[in-house]
Amino acid sequence: MFRISVDVGGTFTDLVALDEEAGELINIKVPSVPRNPEQGVIDALKRFLEGRDPDEIRMVSHATTIATNALFGQIDLELPKTSLITTKGFRDVIEIGRQRRAEVYNLFFTRPPMLVERRHRYEVGGRIDSHGKVLEPLNHDDVEAALDEIEGEGVESLSIGLLNSYSNPAHEEEVLRMAKERLPELHVSTSSRISGGYREYERFSTAVVNAALVPIIQTYISKMADDLTALGVKVPLYVMQSNGGMARAEVVAERPVTIVESGPASGVIAAAWLGGLLGTQNVISFDMGGTTAKAGTVRGRVPEVISEYEVAGKVHMGRLLKGSGYPVSFPFIDLAECSAGGGTIAWVDEGGALNLGPVSAGAHPGPACYGQGGKEPTITDANLALGRLNPASLLDGEMRIYQRSGRLALKTVADRMGTGIEETATSIVRIANSAMSKILRIVSVERGFDPRGFTLVAFGGAGPMHACALAEELEMNEVIVPANPGMFSAMGLLAADLFHDYFRAVVRRAADMDTRTAEAQFLEMEAEGQETLNSEGVEADAISFRRQLDLRYLGQSYEITVDVGSPFDETALTGSLRRFHERHREIYGYSAPDEPVEVISLRLRTVGSIPKPALKDERGDGEAKVSGQRLVYYEEPGDWLTTPVYRRSELGASTRVQGPAIIEQYDSTTVVYPGWDVQVGGYGVLHLRRRRP
Repeated sequence: MFRISVDVGGTFTDLVALDEEAGELINIKVPSVPRNPEQGVIDALKRFLEGRDPDEIRMVSHATTIATNALFGQIDLELPKTSLITTKGFRDVIEIGRQRRAEVYNLFFTRPPMLVERRHRYEVGGRIDSHGKVLEPLNHDDVEAALDEIEGEGVESLSIGLLNSYSNPAHEEEVLRMAKERLPELHVSTSSRISGGYREYERFSTAVVNAALVPIIQTYISKMADDLTALGVKVPLYVMQSNGGMARAEVVAERPVTIVESGPASGVIAAAWLGGLLGTQNVISFDMGGTTAKAGTVRGRVPEVISEYEVAGKVHMGRLLKGSGYPVSFPFIDLAECSAGGGTIAWVDEGGALNLGPVSAGAHPGPACYGQGGKEPTITDANLALGRLNPASLLDGEMRIYQRSGRLALKTVADRMGTGIEETATSIVRIANSAMSKILRIVSVERGFDPRGFTLVAFGGAGPMHACALAEELEMNEVIVPANPGMFSAMGLLAADLFHDYFRAVVRRAADMDTRTAEAQFLEMEAEGQETLNSEGVEADAISFRRQLDLRYLGQSYEITVDVGSPFDETALTGSLRRFHERHREIYGYSAPDEPVEVISLRLRTVGSIPKPALKDERGDGEAKVSGQRLVYYEEPGDWLTTPVYRRSELGASTRVQGPAIIEQYDSTTVVYPGWDVQVGGYGVLHLRRRRP
């Protein structure tokens, strides 16, 4: 029986099939179809099913960027007409926002378009205070009038965001009931069910984003299910969520806001799983694909998570520009990314300076050296010119490389700068490495972690080519390259558990907490989570819970999330306060144990454990068989060196190789810099270590 995972990237769609009996993996890589991403999934599955019975498939899991693409305005993913019903006086909250200017000194900066036009925002009477007390009953006439207009305007999706619904959702539930009775075909999202946070702007925004995505995601998942059925695959479809957990497709179809960062999350989960498999507690994941490079941190085998994110926002130097996207209150894997994928285009500005990105050559036409019509130089073309890539072909000969086309593309930039092709290629690689080292620092140093105490897990088709240079920049001494780095994000789908996150707003001082009431709220969330997991076919003995608190010092605007013990009593609260002070010191360099602390919300993660891939771990002695050699340029010592080339498939277990070296395989190329050694370790991974001076 096989478990199938499919990750849709900007350039390639990767399928990894795990033979559960033999513990072996089958890897398939096909070009992505940007305008029709599910087609890439079906193409990969068709390749896998050649000569196989569809009944041998036990599970299909999937990571997708369709939600993000829709919010970015991709053609063929037109957002539906969406409306909002809100409390009188709060019609413009989602437009006013936090009055942040994402680019303070850019006079021409424009915010992303509103997902709900002002004429489709409807106000209704009724008021609940912050303690959940009904001050004014819901005005049913206002609701009926709003529904009349919604019906007449042909609105497809409705979001409901009423003031203080986090403390008492009764009015939102009543509007939901009336809307479903009146317009049963209307998609409806309520802020208290989707988010539940106490900040009205972020809660309303989350509900609006969810409402805008529901019709698109439901159509996508329905079509995917039909395509799977047509192939004879009749097993449940699971989708990766932004929090790093899987969920049944039917569940995320109702809450698509949970999958807006589905694709990038799977790589961090894979890195956490591999670190655990190898006994490495703390790792930094580095994923360099065809379009972007991404980094995330794993401590104690647990990925770092943030509680809020701005989807479809702009990124500058790895950081998301606050105020440039749509806020979503939901746990996200903490990631930093930059425009430095293999297909990222290099260009020269009017001042003659070399720049990189953000535009990528993507799947079509791709880098110039792919010979598919690309004319502009990319990072892949630069690596080829420096001898790091096979000058004849990639993908074990399936993809021919056109070295002359790559050099011609580089020459267009070199001529404008007055430099040689090799010098230009070196500059492109240096700029890319600078941008990527920045995102590694963001998820480590800027989060209060010393990267020297972490191991870098490098993957993606281009990640292992740049890993040594990045590790040297951050003074890291060890790099791990997975057995199939170009397919590793898809591997994360096989290693992920089912997650569902819930939270309840509290907003009170820790000294005033009623622990019995909080324990009752935790138990309510656990019951809700268990019911959801049961509906997904998870047995009771595979379900566990992780409780957390959002805490801050009185007067602060942002919270830190820490674990809390069970049951929730005074002892558990005291322990969580101690962890809060410690974490605050890690992040900000100080703590104030004598200052009052506020409990903002209770969080619960319900986990449905899935058996992890049981891979073969072949060990023993091996020898390094050189398959050839070529000249390769290295930034340090800044020279061309004759470098032996190895086929990874021909490296025996425990083989040791001294750098410089090139290790080629189907889905990636590993560049071992001078001063580094590499050894084949357990589960076929490559351990790259810096030699001591």
